[in-house]
Amino acid sequence: MMMWDGGMFLYMIFWVLIVGLIIYAVISLIMNAFGKRNDRPEGKGEDAALQILKERFARGEISEEEFEQKYKLL
Repeated sequence: MMMWDGGMFLYMIFWVLIVGLIIYAVISLIMNAFGKRNDRPEGKGEDAALQILKERFARGEISEEEFEQKYKLL
């Protein structure tokens, strides 16, 4: 009888882990599906702003003077 009680406990832990992994997978899929909808470069703050500035300069949207002025601000 003692073996059966220990086996039940392990069986319960096994299923708790399985259900937890399924919940984690579903949440991860939802976060990835809705988390990256921007067309902007990835990164934070100054990195993203600098990337946008370089792209605008490369496309000819801003002059070299404007680029240098805004680069100094960043």
